[in-house]
Amino acid sequence: MYHSVDKCDDDPFQITVSPDRFARQLLWLARRGLTGVSMSRLLRAHMEGDAKGLVGLTFDDGYADFLSEVVPALLERGFSATVFVVSGLVGEHNAWDAGGPRKPLMDADGLRWAARHGMEIGSHSAGHRSLTGLSEAELHDEVAGGKAALEALLGEPVNGFCYPYGHAGAREVDAVRRAGYGYGCAIWKSELSGRYALPRTYVGERDGALRLRAKHARHRVRWAW
Repeated sequence: MYHSVDKCDDDPFQITVSPDRFARQLLWLARRGLTGVSMSRLLRAHMEGDAKGLVGLTFDDGYADFLSEVVPALLERGFSATVFVVSGLVGEHNAWDAGGPRKPLMDADGLRWAARHGMEIGSHSAGHRSLTGLSEAELHDEVAGGKAALEALLGEPVNGFCYPYGHAGAREVDAVRRAGYGYGCAIWKSELSGRYALPRTYVGERDGALRLRAKHARHRVRWAW
């Protein structure tokens, strides 16, 4: 689970990985015979019994640096990834991160460019609101509305959803399923873990080789589903 890849001296929420560190993290994967792929490809490979050596790479929020820093680095390795986009803020900035650095988000042309280069575009809701406190109508707008808006923008189906802040209970997981998504990404393992609440491992600026090895082992042992 990544967010932003960029040079950043002010990162209070620890969502930014520097381009040099990110390149070294991809190299770490490649040297171990691991290939970064989108979540849809990873899940399809699991169903076919052919997921050995594949690692799902996800990028939350849809920052503009996904185009300038992430996609070129992934393509250089023959990797792909999924980027989860806030449909109601395309081309704007991370307004939900009050008190943190203002980061631009991808615009519509950027999203289409990323899709043409093999990246999966998923939904991160319509407005990056915590879903657990919303009414049924608001929940529908965030989940199903976000999907419809992105599909209209891209001209292709949107298969994946990512819960803002990782907040997801049974009601929210059911809403994602009913909206027609093929999977949902959470953060932590819970009693809901499965195809619609996939646990992920956070990767940050401090994660060098030793920490990556430990996180990889922990994820396989504790968070497998």
